[in-house]
Amino acid sequence: MSDPSESLPPAAAPPQPIAEHLADSVQVLAFDIFGTVVDWHGSIVREMRALYPDVDGAAFARAWRAGYAPAMARVMRGEQPWTLIDALHRQILDEVLPAFGLAHLDEPARAHLNRAWHRLAPWPDSVAGLQQLKRRFIIVTLSNGNVNLLTRMAKRAGLPWDAVLSAEVFRAYKPDPAAYLGVARTFDVPPEAVMLVAAHHDDLAGARACGLRTAYVERPHEFGADQPKDVSPQPGNDLHAASLTALAQRLGAPDAAPNAENRAAWNT
Repeated sequence: MSDPSESLPPAAAPPQPIAEHLADSVQVLAFDIFGTVVDWHGSIVREMRALYPDVDGAAFARAWRAGYAPAMARVMRGEQPWTLIDALHRQILDEVLPAFGLAHLDEPARAHLNRAWHRLAPWPDSVAGLQQLKRRFIIVTLSNGNVNLLTRMAKRAGLPWDAVLSAEVFRAYKPDPAAYLGVARTFDVPPEAVMLVAAHHDDLAGARACGLRTAYVERPHEFGADQPKDVSPQPGNDLHAASLTALAQRLGAPDAAPNAENRAAWNT
């Protein structure tokens, strides 16, 4: 006779304990955006399928993104003046279009495609996780994206930021310390009262070197389901979470709006 338990679904993993020392000391959560909060790869692929179905959208998305870090490096080395990410995205776009048979695109078509970065969709857990975290913490962006891009993205995707901060505000691309420390100065708190939330260990390392707390969020399909990335925990990060909703649980953010007593206690 078979064991009835064999037909039962596997038990859900028990929730991880609240990281009380962090929940009580951190006041501001600063979020990386591309890949952490929004799915840039999947969003660009969908845009390409709708606009140019004969083009390999996945390859195009990766090629466009591959130019991102080198373009910022040229600015940081002084090889070109300070440039907003919208403009850098356009420079890279103009460089990659010929390789995909799209050199013929006119100016309106190029401008529309470049604004695809304003239309990136959030990961499925992002909005709910941010709403939950916002109930206990100040939540802000800390992205190399410019303010116009980030604001339009948030408006479209329903991302509930308390403030939009970016490299444009501090005139410094991450991992320049000015970007990380600028968040602490903006909110008049010590660096250790700010936690950077990101899906990229190099970004987190830069924040940690400036005294910020760090939380890694797993995004294994940032580059597409066919190119999963290693999301194993690495030493040094204060927290490691499978999603933003899981991070909210670790930080003790309430599922429902806090009552006046709890809100007053957190704001002291």
